[in-house]
Amino acid sequence: MDFPSADFPPTAATPRVLVIGAGVTGLVAATVLAERGARVSVIHRPDPAGRASHFAGGMLAPWCEAADASPAVAAEGEASIPWWQARFAGTHRAGSLVLASPRDQGELDRFARRTARHQALDAAAVAALEPDLAGRFPRGLFFPEEAHLDPRAALAALADRLAARSATIGEGEAESFPDDGFDHVLDCRGHAAAPDWPALRGVRGEMLLLRCPEVTLARPVRLLHPRIPLYIVPRGGGIFMVGATMVESADRRPVTARAAMELLNAAYALHPAFAEAEILEMGSNIRPALPDNLPDLRREGRVLRLNGMYRHGFLLAPALAERAAALLLGRSATMASLPAASPKKGEA
Repeated sequence: MDFPSADFPPTAATPRVLVIGAGVTGLVAATVLAERGARVSVIHRPDPAGRASHFAGGMLAPWCEAADASPAVAAEGEASIPWWQARFAGTHRAGSLVLASPRDQGELDRFARRTARHQALDAAAVAALEPDLAGRFPRGLFFPEEAHLDPRAALAALADRLAARSATIGEGEAESFPDDGFDHVLDCRGHAAAPDWPALRGVRGEMLLLRCPEVTLARPVRLLHPRIPLYIVPRGGGIFMVGATMVESADRRPVTARAAMELLNAAYALHPAFAEAEILEMGSNIRPALPDNLPDLRREGRVLRLNGMYRHGFLLAPALAERAAALLLGRSATMASLPAASPKKGEA
């Protein structure tokens, strides 16, 4: 489904909305608001590397995520794929491949039981799908409807779309920005909003960016492991993002040696050529999560807070943005939305 680019033309009474935060949550929400006719301004902190989205995998994988997430993630995430396809030409719908080493085949069986809309592959089918992996894995699971994108390029494309709609994007601190000229404020600051939403916790993620021209992959590959599953996402030009470490911590220190070894071992286990890969970048950041690992909205007067994307920012941001726009603009959402916002366990 291709969403209309201007379903609500601006009028003299067009509401003005200030969006705080330019990660995936903020830019997707700003895009939806602008497409509905709102006059949008986005403010953000200066450093893009300070946003969790900067280190995201960019996998639009609702059915894979169902292995360990609420069914709501798959139900709402499915709609994100056409949303991104309609707005970012670099959205690749080539599916996802899930593999496990011969000694971890039980993990593959567990993953299959907990997910849907996949195809079981034997060794020959794995090789046909990804020729560079021929002879390396006896079985696999293929999720043909899933997609992936480069998060940094996708967010840059949304920023360009916003500029074309006369939205403004600028640097600033939420605490010092004058918001009295706006009808609504949408707070999408991620973990930085924890002082205003005490139930938010930080979940640390770490990633590597590798260059390995000797390996070609057409789609993300998840490599299952009993302790921590890892993923490798092709970025094109022989560049791969390796990630998925998840630590219950809000520590923003650099990538640890242990995490780097786990990520490199995963790449090497997928293909030995990764042993000679160039390490282009190591990075870490904090994903914002609520107690049930699902996002939510909270209204406080003129401020609507949208947060708690956990590891599903690119997957769930479109659905949550539609719901936020409906709340702010008083118009029905054009996508299915998560269950109505309600207090989380342990919150007033």
